Amino acid sequence: MSDCGLVKRRFGHRARLALSSAEVLKADGQAHAARTMWNCLHAWWQMMPKEKRTLANADAAIRQARQDIDFLAVLPAQAAQAVLKAYFQAWKNCWDGRADAPNFKGRLRSVMSVDVPQGRDLNIVRVHRRWGMANIPKVGRVRFRWTKDLPVGKRAGAENRITGARLVKDALGWHIAFRVQTLEIKPEPHTGPEVGIDVGINVPIALSDGETYEHGEWLTAKEKTRLLHLEQRAAQRKQHRKPGERTSRRLHRTYDQIAGLRAKAKRRALDWQHRTTTVIAKQYGTVVVEALIITNMVKSAKGTVEKPGMNVAQKSGLNRSISGEAWGRTVTILTYKAVRFGGTLHKVPSPNTSRRCSACGLITPGSRESQAVFVCRNPDCGWSGNADHNAARNILHLYRMGLALVPAAGRAVVRRAKRVKPAAAR
Repeated sequence: MSDCGLVKRRFGHRARLALSSAEVLKADGQAHAARTMWNCLHAWWQMMPKEKRTLANADAAIRQARQDIDFLAVLPAQAAQAVLKAYFQAWKNCWDGRADAPNFKGRLRSVMSVDVPQGRDLNIVRVHRRWGMANIPKVGRVRFRWTKDLPVGKRAGAENRITGARLVKDALGWHIAFRVQTLEIKPEPHTGPEVGIDVGINVPIALSDGETYEHGEWLTAKEKTRLLHLEQRAAQRKQHRKPGERTSRRLHRTYDQIAGLRAKAKRRALDWQHRTTTVIAKQYGTVVVEALIITNMVKSAKGTVEKPGMNVAQKSGLNRSISGEAWGRTVTILTYKAVRFGGTLHKVPSPNTSRRCSACGLITPGSRESQAVFVCRNPDCGWSGNADHNAARNILHLYRMGLALVPAAGRAVVRRAKRVKPAAAR
């Protein structure tokens, strides 16, 4: 939507909640009730004939369930309606070929979350430079970390407001994710230079102009030592557990501490990605990246019994390093940030970008001497330089040659072909 140079923008903002022990129990109860409501809906869907699988019948079923089952009553009525809408939307996504068919949610495999559909129910107030307060239905008035200016109070209006929120629990505790709608000035086309980006492990981001963005370890030496100690303790306790014996509380506590340290590392990595991509999106008008199929790059090398794989341990370590860098997430963040600052993002084919010489354009065996050094073996060329810089120059050259695979971000959407509806769902 745009009018007189204004564009409507919808985004999310996540903040950590400061809940007491009693409030944590209430939020946990609502999350478990929401998961149970989803499972009841899925069981009802499988049991009912096709002609009775309607939104009205499902609404009547969940209303009756909240009356018959006591612990479902802790879930607010609007949150139960949000579960119903999310379940029907999941089937629509399946029929349109965008996702698999919905299934039951396990207690340990699913994310604990509760939806607050109406933003006006939150009644958000900023009480301190670093803290704000919001009202959570059936939980009460809670505090959250104020890290971003939100359209509340006098700043709120019909176009600038919080439309809703979702409570989400991870290894670091409960968080609240606000759904924000604002009206902003439409960005002018970015007139900055073009740049090619090569992602890697030793050098996370290398640009075609020679600039590089690197990061250190996500955990300090003390935290890494602590993590190793906890992993060894968990392995030892698990080894002494008898088959079929339930996991002890101490082992669960150890697992929670491990998950907390890993979540802290992930949060720091995400912060570095946001900061780095913001700098790139502000500086360059056209960003070109490789169209990497990361799922194929991190496949196991074990092979089969007839044809066992080679260097399995080394490949496993490489796969962990690739997954830890989260290249796909970097490209996703950079995609919407480039559009927000008036730029564009393009993808080009990835084969041979690291093996081809960016000066002469030839692929000569042995040119990639090491992970960091590239020396062209072509007698007529002899160009030498950083291997990541060479790959980034090749990526930009492919775009300038008109070999872009995906148009500018935000101007075209590539969808998969629609699949035929399953017989059980039609």
